[in-house]
Amino acid sequence: MSHANEFSYTVPEPEPRTDQQLKDLQGKFAHLEQADAHALIDQAICVIVAVGGLTPAEAWDLLRETSMHTNIELRQVAELVIAWGAAGELSSDLREELARRLNSTR
Repeated sequence: MSHANEFSYTVPEPEPRTDQQLKDLQGKFAHLEQADAHALIDQAICVIVAVGGLTPAEAWDLLRETSMHTNIELRQVAELVIAWGAAGELSSDLREELARRLNSTR
């Protein structure tokens, strides 16, 4: 004897979103993306502090300047530095730029 039909539930259709609701959701999404980027940059700063013996402010400057001089987005530089800290691998052009900046900071 099956009781599957006794407990059936119909999921209601979602109500259409207003323009303001869509703008609010887009703003929240952008805020979450920005928070994620900040977290990545903070982690990359920690890697640079640990490896390079710099202060957090110096590590921030190093990441920012490396991004500008390599024409790689800061978020991507941070992701590559974090991966380098975890796996020990970094592209030669980014490694050379980081080393050059690290040596000039010391």
